[in-house]
Amino acid sequence: MDFKNFKTCYKNFLAGIPLRRFQNPDPIVSVLRFNGIIGKVGPFGSGMTLASLDKFIEKAFSSSRVKTVALVINSPGGSPVQSGMISRRIRELSDEKDIPVIAFAEDVAASGGYWLACSANEIYADENSLIGSIGVISSGFGFNQAIERLGIERRVHTVGKKKGMMDPFQPENQEDIKILKGIQKEIHESFKKRVLESRGEKLLKTKIPLFEGEIWTGKRAEALGLVDGIGDMRSVMRKIHGDRVKYRFISFRSNPIKRVFGGSNESKERMKILSAFSVLEEWAVWKRFGL
Repeated sequence: MDFKNFKTCYKNFLAGIPLRRFQNPDPIVSVLRFNGIIGKVGPFGSGMTLASLDKFIEKAFSSSRVKTVALVINSPGGSPVQSGMISRRIRELSDEKDIPVIAFAEDVAASGGYWLACSANEIYADENSLIGSIGVISSGFGFNQAIERLGIERRVHTVGKKKGMMDPFQPENQEDIKILKGIQKEIHESFKKRVLESRGEKLLKTKIPLFEGEIWTGKRAEALGLVDGIGDMRSVMRKIHGDRVKYRFISFRSNPIKRVFGGSNESKERMKILSAFSVLEEWAVWKRFGL
């Protein structure tokens, strides 16, 4: 093929490519999936923390072609500190990059999971999603009678009157409970403030108490103003960006227990035993929502 024919073929090739693909590239949506407990759970800290997620959150906002960052949330909550830190980081990057954030609740976005959702400009849910649980909980066990029956004497020495507060091997002390309630109240106020800042006038003026730890279905949450609408990520993104929308999935799933112990048979056995504590603790959190 001589140069003249090559030049003609090349022009025909370029003519067959729609110019709009260069002028208006396909919109990209970065997708961050928050699945599980927030904060460290069990002896290996397997929950979501800002330290473990920060680089992935930054990556979601890194491309100039990203039009929206979607948060897909399936979490019953966890640490209020980590919930607040992750939420603030998302808001910082959204404001800095001028990229809107839209949250999508799956089975549950409750407690810290809803706190994360409030980092978005809009929140959507399935009509049967569980939303809310805007409250603070502290749970544990008391073993004082058990060790007495076993004839065990526990010896604890402290400097500081409240250093042994809420010791599970001692009977509950009403003064300690009062202090704990005060701490919970402060955290609760922070949670309420975040929800009010995020949802503002969207919250329905109602006599129904929204901040007493109750949960609602997605359909009811929409009526109360806790979410903006019913819909899944793909349908909502197509409605906003059109059928040409492309997705950029940012994955950060890992198994810290497996990473620590490796793959030997002995390690696997130890992993099964030691991870049982984490599994039971996480299971207890999910069961509060019937899941």
